[in-house]
Amino acid sequence: MIVFDLKCAREGHVFEGWFSSTEDFAGQKERGLLVCPVCGDAQVEKAVMAPAVSAKGNRRTDPVVTKAGHQVPVSTGGDSEKTAVLMQALAKAQAEALAGSEWVGRKFADKARAMHYGEVDAKPIHGEVAAEEARSLVEEGVEVAPLIFPVVPPEAQN
Repeated sequence: MIVFDLKCAREGHVFEGWFSSTEDFAGQKERGLLVCPVCGDAQVEKAVMAPAVSAKGNRRTDPVVTKAGHQVPVSTGGDSEKTAVLMQALAKAQAEALAGSEWVGRKFADKARAMHYGEVDAKPIHGEVAAEEARSLVEEGVEVAPLIFPVVPPEAQN
């Protein structure tokens, strides 16, 4: 069986049609047997559709080792167990990166700029900043990076 996406000429409704072959589609079209199930239009053509492409056999399944020596598994797509392991590894890496970092909350942009311009000693910090402000920091050359997972402020933790 072949599945084609079909489209009516009147309203542009797209629907599926199942045929035993391309010739079967052509024959049914010639005999006027193809009709839009929504509006009844008999002028039906094949619609543009994405091909069904199998997954590559050369997908990476071995873990990637980061510069810090952490092994991060690579998801092959659709495997929830591997995805969960990947998310756990990313969360662990973020927690390790923040272990020596100070929470500065909404003062992040000011403190990051002060360190960048040498007004205060540089040290690892993390906090909150609006997306536009983060872009401004990057444009100024301040080295910042978004966190993968949200961080609960220390005062909000149980």
